[in-house]
Amino acid sequence: MNEKVEALKGKLIVSCQALENEPLHSSFIMGRMALAAKEGGAMGIRANTKEDIKEIQANVDLPIIGIVKRNYEGSSVYITPTMKEVDELMEVGPEIIAVDATGALRPGNVTLDDFFYSIKEKYPNQLLMADCSTIDEAVHADELGFDFIGTTMVGYTDQSKNDKIEANDFEILRVIHSKVKNRIIAEGNINTPEKIKRVIELGAFCVVVGSAITRPQLITKNFVDAL
Repeated sequence: MNEKVEALKGKLIVSCQALENEPLHSSFIMGRMALAAKEGGAMGIRANTKEDIKEIQANVDLPIIGIVKRNYEGSSVYITPTMKEVDELMEVGPEIIAVDATGALRPGNVTLDDFFYSIKEKYPNQLLMADCSTIDEAVHADELGFDFIGTTMVGYTDQSKNDKIEANDFEILRVIHSKVKNRIIAEGNINTPEKIKRVIELGAFCVVVGSAITRPQLITKNFVDAL
C-alpha cells in the first residue's frame, strides 16, 4: 500500500461530489472544493466520475477514492456498478476504487463475487473499497478480499433502512471492527467533529465526510429548519 494511502490513517477524507441536479455540479467547482478541503486539513478526497477526478488531481496531490454513480434499468446498484465504470476510473488512476458491496445483483444479474474477481483479474494491483450497508455484507466483503470495508450504504438499502451508523454509539461499526481483518473506512451520517473523533477511537482506519462539508444546499437547510 503506497505512502499516500498509509497517510490516511486517523485522518479525514472529504467527499467532493455534486450530481447533475445539484447547484455545484461542475468538475471545475469540485476541483476547487477539493483544494478548499486540503487547505482545511483533509488528507484525502472521495470523488465521482473520471472528469471530476482529473480536475481534482490537477488541484491537489491527495489520495482519491474514485467512484462512478450510474443507474441501470433492472438493478438498484449505482456506485461503480459494472466494469465499464471501473475502466473509466482506471483512465485517471485513483488510489482506491469504491464499489457497491451490498447483496443486490449488478446489471446483467452479476453477483458481487463475480464482479470482484473480474476486477482483480483485470487490475490486480488496484486497491478496492467495499461500500456496505450491513454487518453481514461487511464480513462477506472482507472475506472476498476488499482492501477497505466502508459503512457507506448503512441506512440506504432495504436491508438496512432502519439502521444508522451512529445509532447506539456506532454499534454497527463496533461489530464490524470485531469481525473483519481489513481496514474500515467510516462513512455515512458522520456530520460533526465529535462523531469523527469517536469513529476513529472505535477503530476506523479513517473517515469520510461529505454533505456536512460540501453540499451547501443541505447545510443551509439545516439552519433554516432550525428557524
